[in-house]
Amino acid sequence: MRGSLLSRRTEQRLRQLAISTVGSVKIKLLLFLCIAFTLFALLSPGSGFTGWTSPSGPPDLLPFPRKGYAIVMNTWKRYDLLKQSISHYSLCPGLESIHIVWSEPDPPSDSLRKSLQHIVESNSRDGRQVELVFDINKEDSLNNRFKEIKDLKTDAVFSIDDDVIFPCSSVELAFKVWQSAPDTMVGFVPRAHWVDQSKGNNDYYIYGGWWSVWWSGTYSMVLSKAAFFHKKYFRIYTKEMPASIREYVTKNRNCEDIAMSFLVANATGAPPIWVKGKIFEIGSTGISSMGGHSERRTQCVNRFVAEFGQMPLVSTSAKAVDSRNIWFW
Repeated sequence: MRGSLLSRRTEQRLRQLAISTVGSVKIKLLLFLCIAFTLFALLSPGSGFTGWTSPSGPPDLLPFPRKGYAIVMNTWKRYDLLKQSISHYSLCPGLESIHIVWSEPDPPSDSLRKSLQHIVESNSRDGRQVELVFDINKEDSLNNRFKEIKDLKTDAVFSIDDDVIFPCSSVELAFKVWQSAPDTMVGFVPRAHWVDQSKGNNDYYIYGGWWSVWWSGTYSMVLSKAAFFHKKYFRIYTKEMPASIREYVTKNRNCEDIAMSFLVANATGAPPIWVKGKIFEIGSTGISSMGGHSERRTQCVNRFVAEFGQMPLVSTSAKAVDSRNIWFW
C-alpha cells in the first residue's frame, strides 16, 4: 500500500516537471522567434513592417509647403538687434515674409533698408525669396504690432520681438503645432493667472510670471513676444475688440500681449499651447525689467476681465516638445 502511494507521488512529480519543462521550452522558443523576426525586419532593405517604403532623404529635407508663415517683428531703435534677428530668421525654411513694425518718429533710413534687404537676399536658398516689408506707423503704440496687414499671403503669423532668438528648428516645430490647431495661440513664453483668495471673492485675479508657471506646472497665456496665431486676429483686435482696451494699452505702454491672449481665448474657449524651445535673449533691458511690472500686469488682467465681462483665459498643463531631441517622453 505504502509502495503504491510512493509510486503515484513520484509519477505526479515527474509529470509536473515535464509540464514545467515543456512550458519553459515554449517560452524560450517564442522569444527566439520574436527576436529573429525583429532582426529580419530591421535588416530587410527599404521596407518596414507594413511594406511602406520611406521617401528619399530625411523628412526635414523634403520640400516645405509653399504656404508657410509671416514674421511680424516689433522693434524700437535697436538696429543692431534688428539686423541680428533678421539675419537669423531669414534662414528658417518655412518663412515667407518679414514685416517690421516701425513706430519711430523718423522713417527707417535708406542704409538700414538696404542693409536688411541685403541680409535677406544673401540668406535666400534654392530659389526661395523672403519678402521684407516695413509697416510704418504714425502713432507710437504697442497696438501697432497687431494692426491688420493688407495682402498678407499667409494665414500663419509668427509674432516676435527683435531681442529674442529661437532656433529655426524650434520655430518650425511651433509652426507645425499651430497647423494642428490654427485657431489658438502657440508660443514659447507661458504665463499664468489665478484667483486672489486673500480678497475673499472670485472676482480678482493675479498675473503670474515664469516662476509661477514653473512652480505650478500650469499656464493660461503665451506671450506674443514669441507666438504663432492666425492673421484674422489682427482684424478682430483692431476693429472688433473694445476700443477702450486699445486705449488702455497705448496709455500704459503695456499689456498688448495680455489683450491678445484674452481675445483669442474669448474666441476659442480653449487654452493656448506652449512649445518648449531654447530662448536666447540678445537684448539687455525691456519693460519686464522695470519695477512694479507684475503689479501693472495684474491691473491689466483685472481691467480686461471687466471689459470682456468674464475671465476667458483657460488654464492648462499641456506642453509640446520635440521628442526627437529628448531621451524620455
